[in-house]
Amino acid sequence: MPAIPEPPERVVGALVELRAISEWDIPEVLIAHQDDPELHRRLGMDRPPTGAQLGREVEQAQARRLSGERLSFSIVEPEGRDCRGRVDVDRIDWENAGARVWAWVDPRLRGRGCEREAADLACEWLRAGCGLRELEVKLLT
Repeated sequence: MPAIPEPPERVVGALVELRAISEWDIPEVLIAHQDDPELHRRLGMDRPPTGAQLGREVEQAQARRLSGERLSFSIVEPEGRDCRGRVDVDRIDWENAGARVWAWVDPRLRGRGCEREAADLACEWLRAGCGLRELEVKLLT
C-alpha cells in the first residue's frame, strides 16, 4: 500500500482551512461532542471519544498516513488555530483509486457551508496529491 503524501501545512478555502490534526485539538473535539450529544453515533462510534483516545489518534496519525491507511485534517477558521471540526479520509482503496471522506463541524459552524467546503478542499487535494478519483463524501450536518 503506498504512503499518502504529506499534505501542505494548510489547505485554504474561503470559509475554512484544513491542517494536520494535533494535540491542541483534543479539547475542542471533546467540546464538540458535548455540544452535540449525537455526534459520536453519526460518526459510527458507540460512545464519545475520550481525551486518551484522541491523543492516541494524534500519535498514530503520521504512521497511518505513511502506511496509506488513513488521513485526518482539522478544520479551522481562516488563519485560525482552533479546531472547529474534522475531515477524515478512510477506506482507501489504492487499486481502485477510491476513499471515503467524512466531514463534520461543531454546531456553531453548521449551516454555513463549512462542512461542504472542507470536504471539497480535501477531495481536491486527494485527487491532485494522491490520484484518488472515486471519493465517497459523507457530510455530518
